[in-house]
Amino acid sequence: MEIAVLALGCFWGPEIKFSKINGVIKTEVGYCGGNSSQTTYKEVCTGSTNHAEVVKIDFDEKVITYEEILKIFFEIHDPTTLNSQGPDFGTQYRSEIFYLNDNQKKIAEDVLDQVNKKLSGKVVTKISLLKNYCIAEEYHQKYLEKR
Repeated sequence: MEIAVLALGCFWGPEIKFSKINGVIKTEVGYCGGNSSQTTYKEVCTGSTNHAEVVKIDFDEKVITYEEILKIFFEIHDPTTLNSQGPDFGTQYRSEIFYLNDNQKKIAEDVLDQVNKKLSGKVVTKISLLKNYCIAEEYHQKYLEKR
């Protein structure tokens, strides 16, 4: 099993889309890239935590590759809008790939380069080392309610 952590705007819609993909074992929404290892939605919305809303994707690399996950990532959001997706604005809605190792970093750079060429150099997606991931408390509450 492998993990991908991706920021592509509000996490609810992308989480549903990724959860339906063959080879995806589990999805979870959270925050990543911020100043601390714990935060809340209310804090993130202030713009002062530096967290992005993310989808954490556990997938079977024998069924779907990290590269394929990233190609879907670029297809289901607009990687040319800075700190916004649709009606959502703020740094928490940025486009960012959080890599877990050097192999993921290289793949992310290669895929981003391919997409950026197709989009005439307009891609604003960042690639960053995974830092301070935490589950979104509202997700945790929904999970507990289902049990």
